[in-house]
Amino acid sequence: MYQWVKDNLLWRNLLPFFLGTTLYFSWFIFFVGLRTEHIFLYFLTIILYLFHHTTRKFILAFSVFIVYWIIYDSMRIIPNYTVNPVHIAQPYLTEKQMFGIEHMGLTLTLNEFFKITHTPLLDFLAGFFYLNWVPIPLIFGFWLMRNEKKLFLKFSYAFLFTNIIGFCIYYLYPAAPPWYVDIYGFDLKYDTPGYAAGLLNFDSLTGTSIFKGLYSKNANVFAAIPSLHSSYPVLCFLYGWRLKRPWLNLIFGVFTLGIWFSAVYTGHHYLIDVLGGLIVAVTGYTIFEYLSEQTKLKTWFENFVQKI
Repeated sequence: MYQWVKDNLLWRNLLPFFLGTTLYFSWFIFFVGLRTEHIFLYFLTIILYLFHHTTRKFILAFSVFIVYWIIYDSMRIIPNYTVNPVHIAQPYLTEKQMFGIEHMGLTLTLNEFFKITHTPLLDFLAGFFYLNWVPIPLIFGFWLMRNEKKLFLKFSYAFLFTNIIGFCIYYLYPAAPPWYVDIYGFDLKYDTPGYAAGLLNFDSLTGTSIFKGLYSKNANVFAAIPSLHSSYPVLCFLYGWRLKRPWLNLIFGVFTLGIWFSAVYTGHHYLIDVLGGLIVAVTGYTIFEYLSEQTKLKTWFENFVQKI
């Protein structure tokens, strides 16, 4: 028992462990606001790290996704609408001008059109695709970790890099989603709670409150441009393409189109938001690939691959 404790606690790392724990809980207690999921994530991480060398490698590899979640959750400390003016009418009018459609004598955005013509089948498919925007990238990442470790590191860190680009844009250009205009018009209401919008139709069909619960914890309502939901499947597609497996390209192609359609169909994003997500994903991928291949990061990646 003593030997197991000695091997697994890694006594030489006790000071960093203590400092990390103190910093983690201090951050959430005094700044973000400590919630149940923060405590759960902490203990899950510690258990996986100590349990076995395999789970330790797993948590080290996927720590980048934990960092992403902490950064996103921490955005509630300084809401982007306190940094720059929120754009409500401009995205709506731009969307209508570029992609508006005529319906019963009116020019509607695609979101407005889908709201009055939605069907149970599309409601279900939209919810299904949106439920998988996190699991599929994580499953893909897990598979890469087991089979293509270097590509896994590139995928996971490109994921974080792309998100950071998107987060910066959120603060530079706060923008309201389509459902906000539908409910509040062009009036700015600070501290607006998250809303599941068209995804509530999926909840109704399935007799659940999955999306209602998820969006009630949304850290940033005025973060419609770019649609990072639309960026994630693009990253899967770009890195999946490098594996040269046609069936995987097909899956990620369908996944990408499904997420894009669902984002617009459910009123969470305009088509311009989706295109913004595509641009951010391709930009993040291109810049990160350059950094990881043409700079000193390449050596760091080569060394880190040996640890997972």
